[in-house]
Amino acid sequence: MLKLANVTKTYKMGDTIFHALKDINLQIDEGDYIAIMGPSGSGKSTFMNILGCLDKATSGNYFLNETDTTTLDKDALASLRNHVIGFVFQGFNLLARKNLIDNVALPLVYAGIGAKERKVRALEVLKSVGLEAYATYLPNQISGGQQQRVAIARALINRPKLILADEPTGNLDTKTSQEIMDLFCKLNDQEKITIVLVTHEPDIAAYSKRLVNFVDGRIQHDGLTEHFQASLV
Repeated sequence: MLKLANVTKTYKMGDTIFHALKDINLQIDEGDYIAIMGPSGSGKSTFMNILGCLDKATSGNYFLNETDTTTLDKDALASLRNHVIGFVFQGFNLLARKNLIDNVALPLVYAGIGAKERKVRALEVLKSVGLEAYATYLPNQISGGQQQRVAIARALINRPKLILADEPTGNLDTKTSQEIMDLFCKLNDQEKITIVLVTHEPDIAAYSKRLVNFVDGRIQHDGLTEHFQASLV
């Protein structure tokens, strides 16, 4: 489903060239559930931006559904993001003055879907995350955990094959984090949605099937999550 071939990303900082990613080769198959870990500055965010077609590699190729994204212009990349990828962020990023239906339906507005179908589909995905009863509430009328469920519903509205989640439990307590991670497991197991999740927390990474650990812009480990965690004991 995803393939990075010799991907390098550099940034120019004055007279210095900073290598955020160095010759990354990685394949992610449909149905994978991957945790991305590594210290600050290791390349995790740059890697996720490339996966999400929010940034392009300086060199190398990134294939998404067999499409070489390095050949696409901005409009084609935006279309690919809207139809294939669902994004979930640490900060929820909900519109404060819009109710939950409108927040969830927002990607459908960009896709040109009519108002009636937007409402039907938004209610459908709100039901899938257990929040249909709150459909007309504003974000500040529900808890942080419920807001993250709304964000996940918004990510699901275009029926993506891939969800990219960046520290999705970073603002949540332990119990709520477990509920959110159980929801990701359900989406992966039952809906076969591929999930790539960035986290600093080993207990959150433990929900994944595979773990990729970055150090200094390179992949230090790529294998079963349980094997990586065993190596830390």
